[in-house]
Amino acid sequence: MNALDLARWQFGITTVYHFVFVPLTIGLSLVVAIMQTAWMRTGKEHYLRMTTFWGKLFLINFAMGVVTGIVQESQFGMNCSDYSRFVGDVFGAPLAIEGLLAFFLESTFLGLWIFGWNRLPRRLHLATIWATSIGTMLSAYFILAANSWMQHPVGYAINEATGRAELNDFGAVLTNPTVLVTFPHTMFASFLTAAAVLVGISVWHLRNGRETAVYRPSIRLGLVFMLLSSIGVVVSGDLQARVMTEQQPMKMAAAEALWATSAPASFSLFTIGSLDGSEEVYSIRVPGVLSYMATGSLDGEVEGIDDLQHQAEQELGPGDYTPNVALAYWSFRIMVGFGFLMGLLSLTGLWALRRGRTPVSPWFYRAAVAMIAAPVRR
Repeated sequence: MNALDLARWQFGITTVYHFVFVPLTIGLSLVVAIMQTAWMRTGKEHYLRMTTFWGKLFLINFAMGVVTGIVQESQFGMNCSDYSRFVGDVFGAPLAIEGLLAFFLESTFLGLWIFGWNRLPRRLHLATIWATSIGTMLSAYFILAANSWMQHPVGYAINEATGRAELNDFGAVLTNPTVLVTFPHTMFASFLTAAAVLVGISVWHLRNGRETAVYRPSIRLGLVFMLLSSIGVVVSGDLQARVMTEQQPMKMAAAEALWATSAPASFSLFTIGSLDGSEEVYSIRVPGVLSYMATGSLDGEVEGIDDLQHQAEQELGPGDYTPNVALAYWSFRIMVGFGFLMGLLSLTGLWALRRGRTPVSPWFYRAAVAMIAAPVRR
């Protein structure tokens, strides 16, 4: 391995580790704000206890996200130094705003929320946790704007004298079509992550007979969040797939291991054989689904990897422009599969909660605890 490989591994590991905490922070901030609002409106003691318990987990997770995020920020300049010099004027703008505006907003109001118990007026104290939640979402938006620019560059020009990309339309960067579909998908995924944690931890405590008054309403809230977020993830993911097909058709083709351009294009639920198109032993396919995902029409045309590779060679010169097809294929199916499993778990859990029952059966307990990791696997 050379220095470039090591730099990529280091940055990739840091990013993956950091992102374990990010969606949970975003989701838990909203959950805690809802719980405290319920306490303010009803005055019921169990809502206050829910707020303090889940608030502690939120604070721990927030701290871990900050620590790993600082390391990641440093690695932009250390591990990607040439890239940072080339696009720093553009890429750095949303990141700077995220740090100077959104992060300080959430950090300031989070501090007021932590130390403001029994010191600030109750309504003002409630406003601090809502401001914290809004700040986490703003942070995500600016970071996603930077990431979306890398996927679909807009609002810039190359300075021929310096050989660097320069920002000429910051509004275009913030309203990039990619970020407009990526942001809601990421938010729903974050809420889904928080819901999985609420359900898994609550079921674990209920299984052990602890604090029924606190964890039973927690699991109900988590299951409702999980159901709504699952629907949101599917809808926003469908919109994102169409934008991705338009901007990065090779990514969609790789996710389906579609080598030849097809109209209509089927979606394979499961394939046995090679994914390079040379040998397919067995495949379970749903006709027209890939066409609908990519184009919004059941008979739409989806470009294949071979044609896209040929187009890239003509435009960019000789080279291998095909991504790791097996990784893209199975990652996509694992993501979709766990999303539907979580939706099914939420419906099952809500059914088990009916008429004052408590879902502590062994199978539901195991499934709920295991499902904590599902959003991360997605």
